[in-house]
Amino acid sequence: MVGQAVSGREVILGRLRAALAATEPTRVQVPRDYPPAGTPDLHRLVERLTDYRARVHQVPETAVADTIAAILPTRATIVVPPGLPPAWLPPTVTALRDDALDNDAIAAADGVVTAVAVAIADTGTVVLDGTPDQGRRVLSLLPDLHICVVRAAQVVAGVPQALARLTPHRPLTWISGPSATSDIELNRVEGVHGPRTLHVILLP
Repeated sequence: MVGQAVSGREVILGRLRAALAATEPTRVQVPRDYPPAGTPDLHRLVERLTDYRARVHQVPETAVADTIAAILPTRATIVVPPGLPPAWLPPTVTALRDDALDNDAIAAADGVVTAVAVAIADTGTVVLDGTPDQGRRVLSLLPDLHICVVRAAQVVAGVPQALARLTPHRPLTWISGPSATSDIELNRVEGVHGPRTLHVILLP
């Protein structure tokens, strides 16, 4: 009886299976010794945000409304999430509360003002998590200008410390500067898939 021909592929695979069967699987321990949380460096956060072409304003909370008024033209229309503190809004603008506004109304606004969940000094990133003072993700995507208000107590040193403060199942939006992309020739274009301009108001 003539034996059935065995392909070269089957020979190689057979040798690999035999070799693997003779060895014990190696359990790899994933290191979890993240760097200890240091003191958040507000200067580093400002430096990183500026590198990303965000505009940073360091003011007391009593000056938030005046700062927003200086950023926006008089009679500008802005979208605000339902839980944003009213004291932050200047009387010189018209605020549209997002009670299920449609996308056209959001896109037509001159800007949006939100709070943040956390800010990361090492990466110059602000994170929104959809809570009432931050609103739906669409608010940070459609308007051409986004103003974020960040408290110093919300600033952490690095990403591991930020993750420890965030709830994973919430709709997280991570923002590092204005929305930007570039083509194969590295020509930078801002505002393609989010705000063209980002202002961060940093409170003590």
